[in-house]
Amino acid sequence: MTADRAVAGTGDDATDGAAVLDRLTTALSPIGLPQVLERAELQTRIDRKYLVPAAVCEAMIPRLAEEYAALDIGGLRRFRYSSTYFDTPDLLTFRQHRQGRRHRFKIRTRAYLDSGECTFELKLAGARNVTDKRRMHYDIARRGELTGAAHAFLEDVLLTAYRMNPPDTVVPSATTEYLRSTLVHVAGAGRVTLDAALTCTRDGVAAFADRGLVLVESKSERADAPVDRILREHGIRPVKISKYCVAVAVLYPRVRANPWHAAMRACFGGAGTAFTGPVHRGR
Repeated sequence: MTADRAVAGTGDDATDGAAVLDRLTTALSPIGLPQVLERAELQTRIDRKYLVPAAVCEAMIPRLAEEYAALDIGGLRRFRYSSTYFDTPDLLTFRQHRQGRRHRFKIRTRAYLDSGECTFELKLAGARNVTDKRRMHYDIARRGELTGAAHAFLEDVLLTAYRMNPPDTVVPSATTEYLRSTLVHVAGAGRVTLDAALTCTRDGVAAFADRGLVLVESKSERADAPVDRILREHGIRPVKISKYCVAVAVLYPRVRANPWHAAMRACFGGAGTAFTGPVHRGR
């Protein structure tokens, strides 16, 4: 199941996140992937995340058009992503994030479904809310498993970055699918990603997030990018949210997920441990 299929049949386009992504990116000047890569990939960066109603994203279009261009690859400006996360059977990496451990990390494969490209990635937490992402090319057909090369990469990164050994056993724990558009600051190296139509799956169970919300993430070398100021003008403040941690919270109802209760309520109408939102089996 893809995010495009999950969003099919939604109602009012003015409050549908995926439809707003189309209108927003169409209103901006295009920028190609080679130009983006020439500027900087921002593998080490400061991230700020916002849950934004689709109607507010629409209202932001004129201001965003003054500051940003939209990533365009072969005429596409909205892309299908699929991320499979890996964790220990007792969810060690999730618990490390919940506890705010200094040396914490996420393990995932990320598939770019429109191009057929795939990477294996580790996201490392650094000092002062800096995210450090390490990645290698991966076979998209094997994105639901860890190859020997992936295990070796995992071991090398954790030993180098944290001086720790990787977990003995790592298994697929959750998959997220969503639609993403990327904006690039025309006067700097900052980027903005906008994600809509989030779907979380595990073992044949799927949870569909509110289609009227857009997850906006500001990624920059410094703490205050133009998009952060534009969002403040609209009364939107950063939130604590991790797609993986929210996916675990919604797909493993007995897991404690206190730091993400507000995001759970906004996205799924649940509160973590007592989640009763729109989970469907066999979709």
